[in-house]
Amino acid sequence: MAKRFIWKVWLLLNFLTKKVDNDYIAEISTAGNTLRNEDIARQIVKERSELRYETILSILNERDYVVRDAVLGGSSVQDENIHIAPRVTGNWIGADPLFNPKEHKLTFDAVPTAAFRRALDEEVGVEVLGKKTDGGAIIGLVTDVLTAKIDGTVSVNGDIIITGEKIKIAPEGEAGFGVFFAAANGTETPLDYPLSENTPKKILCRVPALADGEYTLKIVTRYSNGSTLLKAARTIVYELPIKVGVTGVES
Repeated sequence: MAKRFIWKVWLLLNFLTKKVDNDYIAEISTAGNTLRNEDIARQIVKERSELRYETILSILNERDYVVRDAVLGGSSVQDENIHIAPRVTGNWIGADPLFNPKEHKLTFDAVPTAAFRRALDEEVGVEVLGKKTDGGAIIGLVTDVLTAKIDGTVSVNGDIIITGEKIKIAPEGEAGFGVFFAAANGTETPLDYPLSENTPKKILCRVPALADGEYTLKIVTRYSNGSTLLKAARTIVYELPIKVGVTGVES
């Protein structure tokens, strides 16, 4: 059966299995941009509706409010694609336990419906493009030292460990080179502190005082190999978003 959609993937070294040299993970190259309500409303108007764009957008936004309030109120929500359910994580000890923000966390699960999973199996194929390289330079993993999280969540004014290949900042301390956190509006915030560790495979640094939101972590360097520097700067981008004050989705 022919597939309606093809996900094209690059293979990246898996830095979680440090003792295995040939272990790779897949990165979807065809992910595209994130669709928001404005984009969805335009698509509905274009394909299958005589309703005005403003009307559809208003309905989509109102639905978001209803869904969010329902989950915040402790209810589950299910549509044709996703089932969302509230959850509290952490251990509860004692005869009269109390909620402790340091031990417990409010979160939610977002799980695809059976119809969505069936469509994924039946309609999506995969094409492997090969190993992704940029002169061998790659950010493999960002670990928050305080929480040990590797999902992109970081602690403001806390340390993070960046591991990868050829990520050393060189020349170190020179303007325009280093670790940067790029916001959605294009603003890039550099590190305020000197690097605690700066090697080709590991950087230990401190997260600046970022506002809550999602960021793209970038490394700008001329490091190549040994003492040799590239003629032009190389920008290495971490594929996962860096999240500050954003609650992640757990499954």
